[in-house]
Amino acid sequence: MREWFESLEARERVFVLAATVVLVFAVLYLGIWMPLDRGQKSLSLSVDNWKIALTELRPLQAQLQNSGSGQMQLADRNQSLVVIIDNSLRERGLYNSLQRSQPTTSNGIRVEFENVAFDDLVLWLGDLNTRYDLQLQSGSFSNPGDSEGRVNSTLTLERS
Repeated sequence: MREWFESLEARERVFVLAATVVLVFAVLYLGIWMPLDRGQKSLSLSVDNWKIALTELRPLQAQLQNSGSGQMQLADRNQSLVVIIDNSLRERGLYNSLQRSQPTTSNGIRVEFENVAFDDLVLWLGDLNTRYDLQLQSGSFSNPGDSEGRVNSTLTLERS
């Protein structure tokens, strides 16, 4: 190889050396730098996603810590269902969507909502189940038509 290189004219040697330098830089850039850079960007994006997720979970952590050992205790079972519904709706910020609440039996209540956020309604039902041992017996949902994610609903809840 050395003999071949030395047999070239001076001008050709410069050209071969320049091409070799360019080739070495291209291999270093494409074979080493770009994969490392791509991996760093991917990890950076992953870290950003984790930060966002942690930021969204921090309020839930505070709620768990405020509830004692992390498990909600069942509330007073002698409390009136109307009072339970009223207080829990106010806590969740759903009271303005309440149209009517009407006891059905000593252990049951029918609750009607208009234009309530579906996600918030489901979370409220989870609260009622966890804190007051209220079970959803029946429910109907309809779309009010003008807003996504909102429903009109009639729910029947009963204490176990």
